[in-house]
Amino acid sequence: MLKWIVGTAFSLVLGTGVWAEEMRLAVTTSFHNSGLAEVLLPEIAKDTGIEVQLLVVGTGQALRLGAAGDVDAILVHAKAAEEQFVKDGNAPHRTEIMYNDFVIIGPAGDPARVGSAQTATEALQQIATLQAGFVSRGDDSGTHKKELSLWQAADVAPENTWYKAVGAGMGAALNTASGLNAYILSDRASWLNFGNKGELELLFAGDPVLFNQYAYLPVSAEKHGHVNAELALQLEDWLTSGRAKELIDGYRLEGEQLFTFNAE
Repeated sequence: MLKWIVGTAFSLVLGTGVWAEEMRLAVTTSFHNSGLAEVLLPEIAKDTGIEVQLLVVGTGQALRLGAAGDVDAILVHAKAAEEQFVKDGNAPHRTEIMYNDFVIIGPAGDPARVGSAQTATEALQQIATLQAGFVSRGDDSGTHKKELSLWQAADVAPENTWYKAVGAGMGAALNTASGLNAYILSDRASWLNFGNKGELELLFAGDPVLFNQYAYLPVSAEKHGHVNAELALQLEDWLTSGRAKELIDGYRLEGEQLFTFNAE
């Protein structure tokens, strides 16, 4: 859950007796649903004295919060939009931190034969041809942006009754897909950490187009003098450190590595 502490610049880190400085970080629902934040945040507080307050939203909303100066930094996964964010002067730079991949989830019976597709676009074309149920996040998130680009590449306009846009985060969208026994595009980490799988299975992965890069962008202090640029840069230093690499690469569910560190 999001916790805002208004009107104070410091808080007592639970159980440590140490007063920590606070900063606000907008992160994607896919990152939050992965469970990685629960691993990283206590270590960040211990190593740096920074208590990171998360605002969990889709990538599009995170970028808008950053542009408005409502957070100190963002961690998102939509490269073209991030590069535009920097070009518009909303961040001094963009730093890649880690990656995983997107996967196509669907009914175990796989009526659209997604599992036999050679590419992600072919998989979506087969879903559209059959008009099999498909759940879209529909929330301008990084996952939604990727999904829309795949439909465009497949030359499909998914507007019929088989296509359900829920306007929600990854967990809620997966719950809807589970309830409807429908296809859905998910990031791998959210899928592995999702508890209500029902009859759904991971059916398609491995196409290079499904690469999913996460990047960190500190919000511009030149545009927004009130943002905590110093803490944002301290957090960036930690996220690109050997300690972060150890924790990110070491985070596993069901024996599977969820993210790969690639900060330089």
